[in-house]
Amino acid sequence: MSSDTLAKVPTAPDIPEPADLPRIVPQRRYGQWTAAVVVLVLLGFAVNSVLRNRAFQWDVVADYFTSAAILRGLWLTLWLTAVVMVLGFALGTLLAGFRLSANPVLRAVGWGYVWLFRSIPILVQLLLWFNIGALYPHVFGVRTVNLLTPVAVAIVGLTLHEAAFAAEVVRAGILSVDRGQIEAAQALGLSRSRRWWRIVLPQAMRAIVPPAGNMLVGTLKGTSIVSVIAVNDLLFSAQLVYHRTYQVIPLLMVATLWYAVVTSVLGLGQHYIEKYYARGTENAR
Repeated sequence: MSSDTLAKVPTAPDIPEPADLPRIVPQRRYGQWTAAVVVLVLLGFAVNSVLRNRAFQWDVVADYFTSAAILRGLWLTLWLTAVVMVLGFALGTLLAGFRLSANPVLRAVGWGYVWLFRSIPILVQLLLWFNIGALYPHVFGVRTVNLLTPVAVAIVGLTLHEAAFAAEVVRAGILSVDRGQIEAAQALGLSRSRRWWRIVLPQAMRAIVPPAGNMLVGTLKGTSIVSVIAVNDLLFSAQLVYHRTYQVIPLLMVATLWYAVVTSVLGLGQHYIEKYYARGTENAR
């Protein structure tokens, strides 16, 4: 090959040596680190104050944490939460169907129920049901005070309240499913029930589970309000003990710790259920 040919061959551009490359310096976030240190210091002071404050009487908390009275109240709280959630979502699903119905009467009934029971505070509802005997002394020939015990009043009041919110959760979940999915299922000749169970419901659950999980936690904590009508739940059990021993703060801490433990377990379960229904999406993690 001649020297002229070699001269015409293109050469690679000069590659700079590593020393010649610009140096990448990470951005220093002094403000964030300062804020983090301040938060940790304040948190340390708070934890130290709680642990060293003798008024909490942590030895008393340990003694009553697994006592028979507290565990009976905890069991009633869990049982009441489960019953209210099952009945509330059963009624709420029916109401969601009313609101999505093509029948204007059913739509109006569903809307009216949701409006009414979302407007009345739950404490007012419980007190109204607790005193329903003043309006209807007898129902089916039975005295109302004998028919509606405090536990029955709690179930009725909480269920009707939760159903109003469950109806909106279920309705929002169904509306989140793309209409094209239902039309495609119809084109394939799937029956109405099969479309709901195989197409609509699995996709709707992605939108239903997160707020339903929050409702479950809220219902668990909300059951503490039934103590005003003398239902022997977790809080009322703690109150019975400290009315006898005058150890108010330790017994309230016992109830607080149990609520924290149960809500943490429910939150963990909610995480895995959300992960299950988010399979195949970018949110599955």
